Amino acid sequence: MPDRFRAPGRVNLIGGQVDYHEGWVVSMAIDRDVVVTARARADGRVVARSDELTGIVDISADGSDDPGAVQPAWGRVVGGVTRVLAELGRAAVGADLSITSTVPIGGGLSSSAAFEVAVALALCDVAGLAPAPRDLALAAQRAEHVATGVPCGTQDQLASVFGQAGHALLLDCRSLEIEALLLPPELRVLVVHSGVPRTLEGSPYAQRRAESIEVGRSLGLRALRDATLEQVRDHPRGRHAVTEMARVRAFADALRTGDIDALGPLMLASHASSRDDMEVSTPELDALVECLVGAGALGARLTGAGFGGCVVALVPVGRADAIASAATAAYRESTGREPTAWIVHAADGAGPA
Repeated sequence: MPDRFRAPGRVNLIGGQVDYHEGWVVSMAIDRDVVVTARARADGRVVARSDELTGIVDISADGSDDPGAVQPAWGRVVGGVTRVLAELGRAAVGADLSITSTVPIGGGLSSSAAFEVAVALALCDVAGLAPAPRDLALAAQRAEHVATGVPCGTQDQLASVFGQAGHALLLDCRSLEIEALLLPPELRVLVVHSGVPRTLEGSPYAQRRAESIEVGRSLGLRALRDATLEQVRDHPRGRHAVTEMARVRAFADALRTGDIDALGPLMLASHASSRDDMEVSTPELDALVECLVGAGALGARLTGAGFGGCVVALVPVGRADAIASAATAAYRESTGREPTAWIVHAADGAGPA
């Protein structure tokens, strides 16, 4: 009998472009998943089909196929996961994989990380491999590196694996420690897609990351986590990293103490820094943030790596639908783009579906 495994997408509440500096982020797994149904095969092949994407992936279960050369292109993630798990000792057991998803593609909600984690769970299950949860998340991260060349950090896969219903997660991307933070019941998390699709492959993401890392190297530091504001004051990329990590810690403190009034301004400051110092926003994302705040959101910011995709906002529970409606109407009128809004809830991490 086939088995089913799910892995949630995530929304990054605050902490943009700092996971690769070994910093802190506040993220949450959301109630939108990638689901993979798996059945073992006896011929040593991994064959994957998606209900949304065209083509059939057919690769060797021993990880010998070059992930970057897999066709169709969406199958490169399957190739990356297969190779990384083989390096971890997974037996070359074949599998039929059937993939469905409710995580929007290209929205900055980590559809790729959810895909990686769900495929990894399915392939591990059919081969009798049971990695520890952190090892599973790190394997999924490495799979994206080898599959796409995108040098993503750790937060997306960790959030997908360790999500907890009703809670955000404070992730320490150096120690990999995770603290669950109760979300205020009087707030809702609203995600709005700008109507501008986002893909990290071919975007300036790798360049921004390299520029930011170079600031730390020029200071002789292991990572910008160890920098002071004074050291990076004249370096916009470094200034973003240091101030963003401070905002994350303040945001986590506000969640611990129930200081709701502090959350919105921190999100807005995060967006401004992402726009001005890190230069990863777009006119549409900026307009969407303005529309959300104008409609009554406590705060809003781009989520994910930027360059399109989604904005996340915190809104009062009783006004969530009204704010979503007013903000999307204002955005549609000002930009001509077609937005899509969802209320998302914090969900448990990956596991059997």
